[in-house]
Amino acid sequence: MIVAGTFDVDPARREEFLRGQDEIMRRSRAEPGCVAYVFSADPIEAGRVHLFERWESKEALGAHLAALQAAGPPPPGVPVLSAEVLQYEIAAVGPVGS
Repeated sequence: MIVAGTFDVDPARREEFLRGQDEIMRRSRAEPGCVAYVFSADPIEAGRVHLFERWESKEALGAHLAALQAAGPPPPGVPVLSAEVLQYEIAAVGPVGS
């Protein structure tokens, strides 16, 4: 399973937003079934942050989402102006171009 998305924040506060994601990245990466979990700054769009997650299974992602819900809302931080986060179920994996 792959989760990918974008968050748009005030460009002047993007680095602050990213620092606020450090703990969730550490916790998520330690969860069973997490292959990758990263928030990263877009090098061209000043206020955009990308989220990329890769999970071994739908069940592992489900457990992660349940843990997030159980933790409750995050503390107030940098306001998100817009966001889009989608999950993708992958049918096949191989080298690029094959």
